[in-house]
Amino acid sequence: MMSRLNGLVRTFQSTVTGMKAFLHRQRWKEALIFFCFVLLSFGFWLLQSLQQEYETELSIPLRYENVPANIALAPSVAKQVRIHVKDKGSALLNYTLGQKFRSITLDVQKLRKDEMRYIVSRSMLQDEISKQLLASTTLTLFEPQALSLPFDEQKSKEVPVVFNGSIETEGGFLVSGDILISPSMVTIYGSASLLDSIQEVRTEFLKIEKGKKTLVKNASLEAIEGVAFHTEGVSVTIPIEEYTEKTLTIPVRFVQVPPQYTIRSFPQEVEVSCNIPVSKFKMLTEELLVIEIPFRQLEENVSGSLAIDLSSRPEWLKTYRIDPNKIEFLLEQNARIP
Repeated sequence: MMSRLNGLVRTFQSTVTGMKAFLHRQRWKEALIFFCFVLLSFGFWLLQSLQQEYETELSIPLRYENVPANIALAPSVAKQVRIHVKDKGSALLNYTLGQKFRSITLDVQKLRKDEMRYIVSRSMLQDEISKQLLASTTLTLFEPQALSLPFDEQKSKEVPVVFNGSIETEGGFLVSGDILISPSMVTIYGSASLLDSIQEVRTEFLKIEKGKKTLVKNASLEAIEGVAFHTEGVSVTIPIEEYTEKTLTIPVRFVQVPPQYTIRSFPQEVEVSCNIPVSKFKMLTEELLVIEIPFRQLEENVSGSLAIDLSSRPEWLKTYRIDPNKIEFLLEQNARIP
């Protein structure tokens, strides 16, 4: 092991010695000096070149904002403007490698309207371009010289907004009523054929977790290709309250029974256990819960056993259970009196 280690050390020392001898050779020194002169020469040439004037072509993107909802700009409108500029090489290098042009933003509602098109004048476009150029840069040419923005008027339709999302509440809390959206109706714009296929618009997906109080959220509308909205968003109110349970005894009633029949049922009353908001506890009474069975259902039933459900209940009562949820009945025909 020791002899092998000594061999590795001797190999390393001989390699270092060889490298030192190579670096001290006259030819290597001459090559290194030549390379340094070439590098310096290139640096001086580059500095001199960057001080000379050049002309180049660049492009600036265009962006249109505040487009009226009842119109659609034609797909052919310009997306960028090409410019020819003249400046020192250092400035032009900054445009291409360093500074990035911002989009020229055009407020459509402030543009001059000429029948079915908006006009961006040459002077307006030139002013917007000049704002992004260095003081030393000369604008020699830009294309297009002016902008003509054709548009089409669109049909309109008012549709309801529906909630799109999922709601999870803390234990003991539930959604206590209808989700309210304001405005509940929005005007949409698009082609007649497209609008005919749209009956509603949805909010963006909202995910509510561990809700334990009423929430008010601002939501955007879910985008529909080819359709514009007169409003960008709506307010969504989600009523969430603490819940409790209340049990009431409700009689089972039979209606539309011909006078020649008598109905015997077991049981005649059932227990209805309701999950309700704490604020509605005193409001819920036996009079608000109704179980009525039409005689027709009894005639159609041959088993003598019938599932029951509430015929009438408050709109805010969403969750309940009935015990028992079936009754046994006997349909008797009354004897005729001579």
